[in-house]
Parts: sequence; structure tokens; C-alpha cells
Amino acid sequence: MTTVNLDALDLSALLCSRVCHDVISPVGAIVNGLEVLEDDNDASMREFALDLIRKSARQASARLQFARIAFGAAGSAGASIDLADAEKVSRGMFSDEKTQLTWSAPQALFPKNKVKLLLNLVMIATSAIPRGGLIDVKVSGDGDAPLLVLKSKGSHARIPSHVEDLLAGTPESGSVDAHGILAYYAGLVARAAAMDVRFSIEGDEVTIRAEPTAAAAEPAAPGAAPATTEDARPSDSEPSDTALA
Repeated sequence: MTTVNLDALDLSALLCSRVCHDVISPVGAIVNGLEVLEDDNDASMREFALDLIRKSARQASARLQFARIAFGAAGSAGASIDLADAEKVSRGMFSDEKTQLTWSAPQALFPKNKVKLLLNLVMIATSAIPRGGLIDVKVSGDGDAPLLVLKSKGSHARIPSHVEDLLAGTPESGSVDAHGILAYYAGLVARAAAMDVRFSIEGDEVTIRAEPTAAAAEPAAPGAAPATTEDARPSDSEPSDTALA
């Protein structure tokens, strides 16, 4: 298959489209609630509208906080991110009862790109169980050589369509759209972090496993310069924190 290399403009445009897609629904619900408050004096309807506004505002905020770390710069080049922050923004994405999240990770700072990869894999894990279920996230090892294992269990679980090709940067269609940009971007981050991502399925459980690539795991030859793959940025040039604020 042909490798697709998006230029910076196309990549940033598709990521922006993805973020807008994720927040447009709760923002639209807020607008609807405000219209009810303006036009209806019925006490029960006004209470319903206020409740809708509260829930939608929390949902929009949670999605933006998640996107800020998953897609944004989240600090300077080579910066680290607290795994507790990654857990917090992930839990904010699962405030409903459709999908439950369990999380096991050390209390530690991990290299930025490895945390960004983890968050993008959380979203891919969500798409593996379209009817909801349980997502179990386990992080072990240290920041230099972590093991990320995500298990999605639920009715009709499946490996998301074309996700492995998109991660490899070789989509079957030869192009990437807003629907597939998350998996494509996850592949960019995985390569920048020198991580290898694999999928497997057994029954109603999909497993996503990310670990250091074989080349990165091998000890450096005597006298060889140390690798600096973690400082490499994905080709989006990582927009500033304010880009998604």
C-alpha cells in the first residue's frame, strides 16, 4: 500500500475538524437550552433547560480538556506529562453510563508523546465497543520503556475498520479524512515515541498493546550516540496550548 504523508496544513485542518466534531453536539445542546430559557416560562421546562445546559457544558469542557493533551502541544518539546492528568481527562470522557473505564498506572511523569499515544489509544478503544462496555487501561514499566495495554470488552466488540492501516500510514483508500484522522495521528505519535501498536481480538474483547519498537528496545552499540526519538514531534508541529483552549 502507498504511504500517505499529510502536509502540516492538511493534518492540522483534519485535527481541527475532529475536535469540532466532538464538541459541536454539546455546544449545540447548550444553545438549545438557552433558547428554551428565553422562550418558555414553565418552571419544569426551565429546570429541564438548566439541567441540559449544565450537563452539556461539562461534556464540552471534558472533551476540550482531553483534546488539549491528546492533540495539543501540552508543554514544550521533550516535556513530560503526569499520568494522573491523563487519567483525569480520560475519566471526563466517560461520564455517562454507557462505557465504564478502569485505570491502573504508576504515579509518574511520562514523556509527552507516550502519554499522547495513550490518550489516542483510549479513543480508539472506545470505538472498538460501539454499544458500550468496559475499557481497562493498564500502564506498566517506566517512561523510557512503557507497556500500554488497553482492553475493550462489550457486545459486538471489533477491531475498528481500517484502524491498523491508518496507524501504519497506509490507508486502503489512499487518503485520510476527518473520520480516520485520529488513528492516523496516533500512528504519527507512536512512531515519534518509538512505540509499536498491535491489535488482537478474542470473543467480545479487543486488546490494544503498545510497547517500544524492537529497534528502540535493543541496547545501543558501544560508542553510538543515544537515540532522541522521544523528542521528535509528529508532523503537526503540535499546536500551542491556546489552539484548543
